[in-house]
Amino acid sequence: MITATFAAFTEPDRPKDLLIRFLTVGGSYVDVTGPGEHPESKCWDCHGCKDASDRPEADYLFSIRPKANNHAATWRAIPLK
Repeated sequence: MITATFAAFTEPDRPKDLLIRFLTVGGSYVDVTGPGEHPESKCWDCHGCKDASDRPEADYLFSIRPKANNHAATWRAIPLK
């Protein structure tokens, strides 16, 4: 039986405005980023599928965190270089 391990993938560089990083089911990452002085300007983006927030200018951390976590919990694509 073949099993995948998360150790097979390297973590991408962390942006300087990274607030939270979620590990996806497939071993990729979903980053929540944004400047600290503008609490409404947060966004998330997935390193695996390249999906991202639809309206980052309108997202507060308390509302974007569950969206990013839900995406990470269901996304199974592996990161491609």
